[in-house]
Amino acid sequence: MALKQKGFIPYTVVVFVNAFVDLGHKIVIQNTIFKTYDGQQQVVLTAIVNGLILLPFILLFSPSGYLADRFAKHLIIRYSALIAVIATLLITFCYYQGWFWASFGLTFALAVQSAIYSPAKYGYIKELVGNENLATANGRVQAVTIAGILLGTFVFSILFERLLQGQGPDTTNDIMTLVAPIGWVLVALSLVEWFTTSLLPARQTTRTEEVFRLGPYLSLQYLGRNLKVLWHNNTIWLSIIGLATFWAISQVMLAAFPAFAKDTLDITNTIVIQGILACSGIGIVIGSLIAGKASRNYIETGLIPVGALGIAIGIAALPGLASPYSMGFAFILVGVMGGLFIVPLNALIQFHAREEQVGTVLAGNNWIQNVAMLGALILTVVFALFGIDSVGLFYILTAVAIVGTGYTVRKLPHSLVRIIAMGVLKRRYHVEVIGFENIPRAGPTLLLGNHISWIDWALVQIACPRPLRFVMLDRIYDTWYLKPFFKVFGAVPIAAGRSQDSLRDINLLLKAGECVCLFPEGAISRNGQLGKFHSGYERTIEGVVEGVIVPFYLRGLWGSSFSRADEGLRRARTPESRRDLIVAFGPPLPLETDTKHLKQKVFELSEDAWHAYSGHLQPIPLAWLRTARRHPWEISCDDDGGKRLSNMELVTQVVTHAKTMGLARSASNVGILLPAGSDAIVTTLAVLLRGRLVVHLDHRDGLESLESAMALSSVEQLITSRDYLQVMAAAGVDLSALSAAIGYVDDCGNRIPLWRSLSAKALFILLPVSWFYAFYGRRLRIADNAAIVVQARQSGSGLPSQAVVLTHRNIMVNIKQVADVLNTELDDVMLAQRPPCDALGLTTQCLMPLVEGIPVACQADPDDTLGVAKTIARKNVTILFARCNLL
Repeated sequence: MALKQKGFIPYTVVVFVNAFVDLGHKIVIQNTIFKTYDGQQQVVLTAIVNGLILLPFILLFSPSGYLADRFAKHLIIRYSALIAVIATLLITFCYYQGWFWASFGLTFALAVQSAIYSPAKYGYIKELVGNENLATANGRVQAVTIAGILLGTFVFSILFERLLQGQGPDTTNDIMTLVAPIGWVLVALSLVEWFTTSLLPARQTTRTEEVFRLGPYLSLQYLGRNLKVLWHNNTIWLSIIGLATFWAISQVMLAAFPAFAKDTLDITNTIVIQGILACSGIGIVIGSLIAGKASRNYIETGLIPVGALGIAIGIAALPGLASPYSMGFAFILVGVMGGLFIVPLNALIQFHAREEQVGTVLAGNNWIQNVAMLGALILTVVFALFGIDSVGLFYILTAVAIVGTGYTVRKLPHSLVRIIAMGVLKRRYHVEVIGFENIPRAGPTLLLGNHISWIDWALVQIACPRPLRFVMLDRIYDTWYLKPFFKVFGAVPIAAGRSQDSLRDINLLLKAGECVCLFPEGAISRNGQLGKFHSGYERTIEGVVEGVIVPFYLRGLWGSSFSRADEGLRRARTPESRRDLIVAFGPPLPLETDTKHLKQKVFELSEDAWHAYSGHLQPIPLAWLRTARRHPWEISCDDDGGKRLSNMELVTQVVTHAKTMGLARSASNVGILLPAGSDAIVTTLAVLLRGRLVVHLDHRDGLESLESAMALSSVEQLITSRDYLQVMAAAGVDLSALSAAIGYVDDCGNRIPLWRSLSAKALFILLPVSWFYAFYGRRLRIADNAAIVVQARQSGSGLPSQAVVLTHRNIMVNIKQVADVLNTELDDVMLAQRPPCDALGLTTQCLMPLVEGIPVACQADPDDTLGVAKTIARKNVTILFARCNLL
């Protein structure tokens, strides 16, 4: 979903420019060190520069968190931008004076601005986009930040080299004087950042009345209290440790790589050095965008162990590489995996942080990360002084990354389960989560919903950012090859008829503040519908305080290989591409909610899930083509005139008729006057394929009623058949009196050359369905109009006739709903005896069999009772729709 909240675009501009400016001065200092120092001195001074940048984040942890919680975050961002303007002016002055060490020291001033700015910046994301889009927004912001860093790396490195070109300075002070014009670029960008902050909307006022005091700050009381806030929430703490490890490794790589490249590869051009380092940023952008897309509407924590493992592999490969290109690729790999690693961790921290503690938590996150990075840099300096070269540092980093991966999997086993489940599911399924904001961040939570398949537990865990404790039957839990897996995952076995111990365990888990998921139906559904809800869960809440029930509904797994649907239904429900799975969470309910009320809420969620699912449906002609492609040689329609068409033959006739029936460009609404049969089906699909509206008409009420219906539905062109003209003439209806242009479907067949039919068949076999559809049809949206159904006035009712417009979405939803209720299978045969001029005939007997892949047996005369009976017997009809008029 696009992030269109007011203020998000100016916010991303501010983030981008801030990263760009911060990087500019740092690049100038680092490149100066690179030009004038070698070996250990270079590693040590680079580490000190990075350490000076980190120090304010450590020292100002408590004040910056206090400011972010106490004052409006958009104002903090604005005033921080003003500090950046002042700092860059001072830096520019130092450049012109040739004061390298003063410029070196002013990195601390910019770091102070960033330390104050950072908690407010990340806390402001949540205020702008809310919980539901946290992961996506974090992915975008992370990508924008890295893009600013990358552009700054290249721009300032190029400026640096250009300004030094041919000068050959010997000292750091000489270099400062030569590159001084870069300072004005920094000043101009800082002014742009400051101006853009004025466009940020106000989202928050004062949150707390607490007053910041210097004494407790200096005595580290604030530090201890704030760290307790982080330690109290295990998910937040583990996420922060993971982020700290990643950024600590990154700092060591940034400090050690220039010396490694200079000594091992003999690279002395700073543009090449910074370009290779920038590859990691490119990777982080890619990884962040992938993580944001994978976490759309929820937080995909399964990416965390994958990212951790990928980082370890990338670092391990670096010492063995011998060319700038291979190193650039390795840095891209590390960056991509880093993006997959950090985006869900940042989103988890923001999701689990309480509103009044967001600033404190984010400032604490910065503090721990920066302590870890500073510690890593200090160790880098120590290792360098003891003679450990850059290659040795890379091997040490590899060991740290491997240990970190093991720790992540050990502490967050549900994340590993999620990624394994997604590895299996995402090849065949597309997962969407709605109501994500209804999941409590913490506290006793009982997730209760429908049970549709063997993998419901995996789907719920994918959608929920909290670790879940699932309740499952003991006979499944005790399966020898699954039991170790379930043990690590923390599943709770329950035995039918002996559930007291299990219910007591669930009660203890809830009292401990955990999130427990169970299925009140007690068994997997055998028909895809909601079954009886049992009240066993009511015995798990005794003594649980401040807990809630969160109802959920799962849609999309019925008919899959993981459900109890029979083989015929599974074949009928197998999609051409990926199956849409929807997890809908409802608003929290009190723990005392009874089964009747709970089931009603779950039923209401099924409507929300259906609404979300309908947005993924395809227009009628494309949906039909996809079904026909799966079963091209199966019979599609068989009418009483003896015409039998396979799906391949039907597709051929439809696309060729669509080209030859001569639809007028001005005729957006095309009338069809045909009985139930293959001609009506071919014509209906051909008109829809060309993007026109279908209007099925009825001649049985006379010419006047027919003219009225055509005028009411704005029909300018009418399609019928010459054989049907005789039927209408016998009923006293003469179409020659109509003003509309008339075309004949039987004439279309006579005008189709053989080469066109053969080419249509060949293209249908060879091309992807979407390409075939684009070649022969007109692209449509699911919200576009598809048909008009004319409801004629009843004699004596005094009510006028009405023309009801149906969209592709209206018809497709009805098709899917009816198919789900009937549990239709490919072996079914549908009887089409009602004329397609009413909604029942059009939807259930004309279009539904085609979209669902069910053969349709057509009977032209619905009043011929004997003919209907014979058709049912001869064609083995299994589904018959009839209208029942109750007097």
